[in-house]
Amino acid sequence: MNGWAEARNVLAVRLDSMGDVLMTGPAIQALAESRQVTVLTSPAGAAAAALLPGCSRVITYEAPWMKATPPRSSNEPDHASIERLRREGFDAAVIFTVFSQNPLPAATMCLLAGIPLRLAHCRENPYQLLTDWIEEPEPETMRHEVKRQLDLVAAVGCTASDDRMQVAIPREAEAHVRQTLRWLELNDRSSWAVVHPGASAPSRRYPAELFAEACRELAVEHGVSLLFTGSEEERPLVEAIRDRMDAPSQSLAGELSLGEMAALLAAAPLLIANNTGPVHLASAVGCPVVDLYALTNPQHTPWRVPHRVLNRDVSCRWCFRSTCPQGHHDCLRKVPPRDVVRAALELIGGTDILACAKSASTGKNACATRKTVENR
Repeated sequence: MNGWAEARNVLAVRLDSMGDVLMTGPAIQALAESRQVTVLTSPAGAAAAALLPGCSRVITYEAPWMKATPPRSSNEPDHASIERLRREGFDAAVIFTVFSQNPLPAATMCLLAGIPLRLAHCRENPYQLLTDWIEEPEPETMRHEVKRQLDLVAAVGCTASDDRMQVAIPREAEAHVRQTLRWLELNDRSSWAVVHPGASAPSRRYPAELFAEACRELAVEHGVSLLFTGSEEERPLVEAIRDRMDAPSQSLAGELSLGEMAALLAAAPLLIANNTGPVHLASAVGCPVVDLYALTNPQHTPWRVPHRVLNRDVSCRWCFRSTCPQGHHDCLRKVPPRDVVRAALELIGGTDILACAKSASTGKNACATRKTVENR
């Protein structure tokens, strides 16, 4: 811990995607309570990092040791990034990873950039690459991803006064969404929900035909207005579900920035989604979530918001795979659409939402201990 109390210019390294960056937000906020924090992240994580209240600046870098980085023929981007970090004169670097990632490439980069203090979880003995080595306890001891990163910074004396995920929604995004919702006639907080049926990994997608069945029942039998979201690439999936459900719905797929998506979820009574980035964005703005949660990783459930986590137990749970290794996808496929409907109606009915509203008025976080056991 020597030197961390004096560190004022800190680099937070999180080279993953949007959801991972958002789940690192509380730890970054803990660092930022007495420091300036710059976030080094991937292009996919940059928009999320820019929304974090504890982030003063964002630097993007496509690290060759990360899965999503496309092949390249030159190491010039790596030399240029090291040189940029050197010029910034950081006092310390915190390297945030999931437990299956090796932090040592990033630690080497920070060492070469002359950053004197370097903190990370690490399974191997890092010797001089890390000045502050926290031995990797996972997967034997699994924690929620938010808790994992909070524990890391707590090891050097940085504790969060508030461990909830948060984002700063741009005013122009809020105004745009407010106008859009008026145009879509979605102003009654008790009668509509956002549906986000996509996910980057096939193993984390609830089947489209089951999504359509659940959405049809919500719309036709219970009068819930449904607003679909997704990326431009997910627009065909959204339209296929809307066609199949054979009931009225609306879509903003491919039309929202991340800030606008945050503003939409902040206004929405409910999000229905797979385990994907918008679930973590919903957690950051206090939107209740029905999470169709494939049993690929136990660490990424909704954090500190009312939620229902839906799946079916399987012997191959916690496979940590992007595609189902058994080919049956039973952890999601065996979730009946009626369970999705029931969970949605429980949350949209107001009991959990009213409890959170009451706690907000008293400064208490009643949303921290909702049904399900994932926020441990």
